Amino acid sequence: MLILSIETSCDDTSIAILEARGKKRASFNILANIVSSQMEIHAPFGGIVPHLAARAHQRNLPYVLEKSLNEAKLKSKVDLIAVTVCPGLEPSLWAGIGFAKSLAFVSQIPIIGVNHIEGHILANFLNNKNIKFPALCLVVSGGHTQLILMKDFGKYELLGETRDDAAGEAFDKVAKLLGLGYPGGPVVAAEAAKFPIFNFQFSNKFKISPCGRCPEGTQNSKFKIILPRPMINTKDYDFSFSGLKTAVLYLVKDLGVKITKNLIPMICAEFQQAVIDVLIKKTLRAAKEYGVKNILCGGGVMANKELRAQLKTAIQDELPDVVLRIPPIELCTDNAVMTGIAGYYKFLRDGADKISEIKADGNLKL
Repeated sequence: MLILSIETSCDDTSIAILEARGKKRASFNILANIVSSQMEIHAPFGGIVPHLAARAHQRNLPYVLEKSLNEAKLKSKVDLIAVTVCPGLEPSLWAGIGFAKSLAFVSQIPIIGVNHIEGHILANFLNNKNIKFPALCLVVSGGHTQLILMKDFGKYELLGETRDDAAGEAFDKVAKLLGLGYPGGPVVAAEAAKFPIFNFQFSNKFKISPCGRCPEGTQNSKFKIILPRPMINTKDYDFSFSGLKTAVLYLVKDLGVKITKNLIPMICAEFQQAVIDVLIKKTLRAAKEYGVKNILCGGGVMANKELRAQLKTAIQDELPDVVLRIPPIELCTDNAVMTGIAGYYKFLRDGADKISEIKADGNLKL
């Protein structure tokens, strides 16, 4: 089956063309995967402006489609169009949906709506046929931070989610507070990489204390910054990163002019480590409680190399029988490949959707 998939849930315009073979444990061949970024449009605002994102999608979609078709060099007609319908920014979702419905109507090709979160999860099935259920899914992105129990394809149980800011959103806001630019994830990670990461003790509020592990002769040598790990010890699987962001805000206000180029890497390293500590501890506890054999990760924050490395090490140390699956970095951020994979499995379960029934829902859950 040839699948043309469209992803416009946020600020990246993506179209992919996949060849799918098999059923429950399908294999996929990526014929094209084109992503057009809107980073330059939203950078001046320090975040995504929904109506600007929607307009950019409308401009970009015809060109992205043309490029994907040229790259795929198709010799037969597409069998299915898959499009992201939820969750996400509704103006952006509608841009992709309108384009997909037009293609489906004119070309008389079946169409199917896809859940964005399911796409992030099923990106792990691109080259993996041996994933066993139940599996624990950790989805960490700009808009979502969730732990989900996957019992089978299409059967999910939400164990916990963020009560306020998602992890990726917190990265963006902290980057803005520190004047590092947008998007926040890559720039905060780059600054954090300049500072040697070590385990800070958990704390309920940030502290500034003498640091004996910082390079001598730098202003860093006078400080060790400790930020909170929100909800790390709660018995549920929910998350909260708004307070962590606020702790950075108060830290910036308290330090004032003392924040220098040498101190910013320390703040970024501690902030990043605080997020990682919470994600890893809750993920490990959920994996133990539900006795899973696989942990599947997805979402843009999973492109963070430190998170990937530390999660891998923690699972090897504490859960050696559990297999960790993380998609390649380019398939962690928003892309249409994951939309095509999710669309294929949904089509096998339920068949195609009626064009008239495909609608955007920015808040629909998995």
